[in-house]
Amino acid sequence: MSRAFIFPGQGAQTIGMGRALAEAYPAAQAVFDEVDDALGEKLSALIWEGAQDDLTLTQNAQPALMATSLAAMRALEAEGLGIETAAMVAGHSLGEYSALSAAGALSLGDCARLLRTRGLAMQAAVPVGEGAMAAVLGLDLEAVRDVAQQAAGDEVCQAANDNDPGQVVVSGHAGAVARAVDLAKEAGAKRAMLLPVSAPFHCALMAPAAEVMAEALSEVTITAPRVPVVANVRAEAVSDPDTIRGLLVEQVTGAVRWRESVLYMAQQGVTETWEIGAGKALSGMVRRIDREIAVRAVGTPEDVAAAVEAVKA
Repeated sequence: MSRAFIFPGQGAQTIGMGRALAEAYPAAQAVFDEVDDALGEKLSALIWEGAQDDLTLTQNAQPALMATSLAAMRALEAEGLGIETAAMVAGHSLGEYSALSAAGALSLGDCARLLRTRGLAMQAAVPVGEGAMAAVLGLDLEAVRDVAQQAAGDEVCQAANDNDPGQVVVSGHAGAVARAVDLAKEAGAKRAMLLPVSAPFHCALMAPAAEVMAEALSEVTITAPRVPVVANVRAEAVSDPDTIRGLLVEQVTGAVRWRESVLYMAQQGVTETWEIGAGKALSGMVRRIDREIAVRAVGTPEDVAAAVEAVKA
């Protein structure tokens, strides 16, 4: 069975995530300690004891989710299930950074600092209230692209996340996204609703954030990952460090091609995905994309134990 490790993006954050892993595995605790040191603050205290609204702030959620994913990865490694047991890795939006760090392409400290910078830059790129995102359920990518184009007018409205065959997210100016919601319903969408996000991610409005990330990424070392990483904006595996650097910049304004990424992994022989970190959202998407792929979520010590048993069986 060929396995891929996949890493969740924003929206999966919950207070308390990763705490049981840290208590059960010293290597997992060390991840949170290193992220705290890299950021110069006790992010772990916010993750485990803070307020959900504070954790959900983009600049906190992004490094927090990465830390939780890497803690789960370290727990698996402690049980002999390291990155080399995966054929490839992939992550949804910020999860791509988690995937790269898990695969050894980015150091944990650099990854935490980059995600803090990314979160702040994405939030600052568009004044609060000027941008929006909406999920469209029941229309395919081409139909949603048509809707977004009609809704845009002289504003920005783009298909931002192609999550699975029945869920595409649009992003752009608030007025244009609101028009897209109405047009999507007229076009036969099962549902179309605004999302509770603080900025319009993965669209042209994020260009200022892309410039910030280009500078930040130019200052860190990226090495070839130990296993191939499926890049969001290409929906195919990449290993060249300079290519990875460029694609991470492109990802800020580019669409997350998650549906195509999963199909690509299936074409490469992947028959099982392990969602590493908080939540099970990606597992649900994988099921809707290809029911032949088995899914497993690994976010607690119990999940780690179950994964170990499954591999032994």
